[in-house]
Amino acid sequence: MSFLPICKQDMIDRGWEQCDFVYVIGDAYVDHPSFGHAIISRVLESHGYSVGIISQPDWKDRRSIDVYGRPRLGFLVSGGNMDSMVNHYSVSKRRRKIDAFTPGGVMGKRPDYATVVYCNLIRQTYKDVPILIGGIEASLRRLAHYDYWSESLKRSILLDAQADLLMYGMGEKSIVEIADALNAGLDVHDITYIDGTVFRTTDLDESLPTVILPSYDELRSDKRNYAQSFKVQYGNCDPFTAKRLAEPYGGFYVVQNPPQKPLTTQEMDDVYALPYMRTWHPSYTKAGGVPAIEEVKYSLVSNRGCFGACSFCALTFHQGRIIQTRSHESIISEAELMTKDPGFKGYIHDVGGPTANFRHPACEKQLSKGACGGRQCLWPTPCKNMKADHSDYVSLLRKLRKLPGVKKVFVRSGIRFDYLLADKKDTFFKELVQFHISGQLKVAPEHVSDVVLAKMGKPKNAVYQKFVEKYTALNKQYGMDQYLVPYLMSSHPGSTLKEAIQLAEYIREMGHDPEQVQDFYPTPSTLSTVMYYTGLDPRTMERVYVPTDPHEKAMQRALIQYRDPKNYYLVKEALLKAHREDLIGSGPKCLIRAVPPRPKTHTAPPPKKPLSKRPTSKKRR
Repeated sequence: MSFLPICKQDMIDRGWEQCDFVYVIGDAYVDHPSFGHAIISRVLESHGYSVGIISQPDWKDRRSIDVYGRPRLGFLVSGGNMDSMVNHYSVSKRRRKIDAFTPGGVMGKRPDYATVVYCNLIRQTYKDVPILIGGIEASLRRLAHYDYWSESLKRSILLDAQADLLMYGMGEKSIVEIADALNAGLDVHDITYIDGTVFRTTDLDESLPTVILPSYDELRSDKRNYAQSFKVQYGNCDPFTAKRLAEPYGGFYVVQNPPQKPLTTQEMDDVYALPYMRTWHPSYTKAGGVPAIEEVKYSLVSNRGCFGACSFCALTFHQGRIIQTRSHESIISEAELMTKDPGFKGYIHDVGGPTANFRHPACEKQLSKGACGGRQCLWPTPCKNMKADHSDYVSLLRKLRKLPGVKKVFVRSGIRFDYLLADKKDTFFKELVQFHISGQLKVAPEHVSDVVLAKMGKPKNAVYQKFVEKYTALNKQYGMDQYLVPYLMSSHPGSTLKEAIQLAEYIREMGHDPEQVQDFYPTPSTLSTVMYYTGLDPRTMERVYVPTDPHEKAMQRALIQYRDPKNYYLVKEALLKAHREDLIGSGPKCLIRAVPPRPKTHTAPPPKKPLSKRPTSKKRR
């Protein structure tokens, strides 16, 4: 086992004259299955293809892309494990100080819109070499999309990047099919038939059922067209029922093929059994390593996909709604490998995925006919056909707890509490409280207003309250003193000051400040982002209130943190504007007092007593 080449000398040492693929990535090279570039490169290697890695090239220097010379089959390009703009900027568009995917956490080692910049850098030197783009940045920007940072509707990233083919979703199947086609001598422009890909063409294949979306010019001229287009896209995320989608651009089309089929359990096991080094490349050790691995090094991925379908989450668009799982044997084998790591202290930090307690498809129909296009599995209420059963997950966790060298197995991935309550057996809930929490359980009710929750695609607040009651009762039953830490979101579409104040009042009743507060972040290709941009709910085409003014957003966030003295004037302004003067004063229900708190003054320390001039003995008395 060894790392893949990161320079020409590494390639020569392997006896290669040329790489089949050169993989340009916006992250540091970490050979761990939680990093997309590691999976794709190892999958290609397992099928006999040679891959050289160029990590975080200097985008101002054309030579940085020419480390290995011309690849035999093509360049692969990924902006990294995160969209480069999310990586660089907070929701207030302030530059972040740390990049966890860069050695030493140093910020500024990749450009904004990294996928586009890297591809254009390649094109300066290699005019005719195939460029294949993938990863989260390409996946969620595969068709025209609203870009929050430029406040504009951008074209498909395929066009701005001057790439030949885009792979969306997880990509293990599509990358092998593309590699085999290129290896067989097929021109990249003729590779138009592979699931999970997007390509450019001047002529549509009339023999294939294709949905023509509004043109890019139509999308820019009327936001309603964009909302309608996204609704069609969202309804074509299922690999069993999706049709081809074609987005017109003047004299050509950008065509999206249906998603790749879900991995079988055996296929997923095979992916996680590849010979990963499970750490960063040793060249980064001097810089302090790559911080991002700390969260995942001792965690286990047990599933993919999510049928929760929260409006602000892009998982439906990227991984899909059909759950894919690894076998117990595969996960236990990885855990046993983990226990042999010198840094392992006996604690498995997580066993999960996008949603920890999803270990099988929502219903049996999904395995052959796909997820329903007309409704969600859990929202607004659980589907009568949904199978809520945690028995397989409970069995897996029990096996992991018994492994030699394992002291504790935590569950840190998101728990879908409405799914948990839908399970008539409460075995998992009981064992979760007894064995798998480290003092506090983080859950995501996101809000308390049913108006806002409906826009979020989350269950009603009464469902969360039922979960809280049961969690509290189980802790009492087992003599545990464990807390709930709710994730809360401000300024989501649908939230006026009225709903923000309702959330603040709930926090008052909680009796403590929430640790996790997030302003809604309009990232590409989510239902909520479409609401933010268009002012329409694409599911119903009804108008929705959207807080876009920075000052109002500041007020909504301040209300969640109303106890912070720095937020006093923003909170007071919000309460007065909403005519909620009843919450200003000294009563038990008030959020703030009528008079602002006095700023803390620093008193000078008392003067030191003068030293005694008497001689003292050196002996300790």
